[in-house]
Amino acid sequence: MSGSTQQTRRVILASLIGTSLEWYDFFLYTTAATLVFPKLFFPSLDPFNATLASLTTNAVAFIARPLGGVVFGHFGDRAGRKTVLVVTLLLMGVSTFLIGVLPGYASVGVAAPILLALLRFVQGMGLGGEWGGAVIMSLEHGDGRRRGFNASWPQVGVPAGYVLATGLLTLLSFFQSDAAFLSWGWRVPFLLSGVLVFVGLWVRLKVTESPLFAEVQQQGAKARMPLVEVLRTHPRALLSAFTARIGVDVAFYIFTAYIIVYITGTLGLDRSVALNAVLIGSALQLALIPLFGALSDRLGRRPVYLAGVVGAAVWAFAFFPLLDSKSFPLITLAAVVALITHAAMYGPQAAFIAELFSTRLRYSGASMGYQVAGIVGGALAPIIALQLFKSFQSTIAVSIYVVIALAITALGLAIAPETRDVDLSAEPAETTAPRHVGPFA
Repeated sequence: MSGSTQQTRRVILASLIGTSLEWYDFFLYTTAATLVFPKLFFPSLDPFNATLASLTTNAVAFIARPLGGVVFGHFGDRAGRKTVLVVTLLLMGVSTFLIGVLPGYASVGVAAPILLALLRFVQGMGLGGEWGGAVIMSLEHGDGRRRGFNASWPQVGVPAGYVLATGLLTLLSFFQSDAAFLSWGWRVPFLLSGVLVFVGLWVRLKVTESPLFAEVQQQGAKARMPLVEVLRTHPRALLSAFTARIGVDVAFYIFTAYIIVYITGTLGLDRSVALNAVLIGSALQLALIPLFGALSDRLGRRPVYLAGVVGAAVWAFAFFPLLDSKSFPLITLAAVVALITHAAMYGPQAAFIAELFSTRLRYSGASMGYQVAGIVGGALAPIIALQLFKSFQSTIAVSIYVVIALAITALGLAIAPETRDVDLSAEPAETTAPRHVGPFA
């Protein structure tokens, strides 16, 4: 079933480069939404509401991601994984480049934030289709005994993209005055995306189609309406994928996005303190995510995943006191340990979710379960954290919010089977029940 070792490595490399570029684009916006966009696109609002409005445009992408997962998941299960991955990379690259040339509120008025939100929506569409394809290509090409390790490499695109985006923005802001950075410096990383996307395309066009999908295609077993069939035959898998991701997403965006708002807005420290702390933690994740993915091949997906959930829940209460110290070493410790717990969850997550679904429905099922959770998790996390802190004037409320989200993730793991040893060619047990006769049967 698996391709050659050389082809597997090529697929993993293509997935890693592609997802790194897509997350680079995505995090450029997330970071700029806290540092630049409040002043550039919402200058008439007070600082708190400007940041809130900027984070709301950021949340638009999370709403678009499930739609991207549905649309591109459908074509990924119908036309193939490779074609869709080329389209999503182009979509992300073009929209990010256009953000880089977008005029501010001072030039075009209210049209500026509207266009910003629209381009962020397109970014979300691209990323919504990207994740499932990259993970599934890596999963379906490789050795069945190393699926957790292979599928974890597209996940490495998250810290890689964050390091690239935040590192470049930090570098530019360091060498430029605030006025120059706000005027044009922030645009450089967005424009650079237009060049980088061609690198990703060149690598991605060289990979072969998934052998498991090719087998489904040869057998004429492709689903006519994949999403409809997923909803009908895999409801428990969808619920598990959805709940298993929520806490991971909430914790991640509190640890990497809200930390910037809290350190600059509440503690009054320079933004470089937060950015550098998260950069160090993200750099460590480059090695930790595949390590935990490989560990899940030995111990199982759920034990490794659950260890990360417990660790993140405990650390949520140590995180803010360490930030409150205003000491850079302690702030860095807070970010590093937080992202270690995230890596323990994120490493096995890709294989765990993808293995819940059969080959003919895997792109649609995995994408839908994963991306819908992003609305409840990542999209709302920084906004809810802002409102909780404003209402209670205490970070304890934010920590409790993180723990509640992680408890939902633990529930998602509890209702799912261990997927490490499942046969990817077989239909999961959930789909073996007699099917109802209908237009999509």
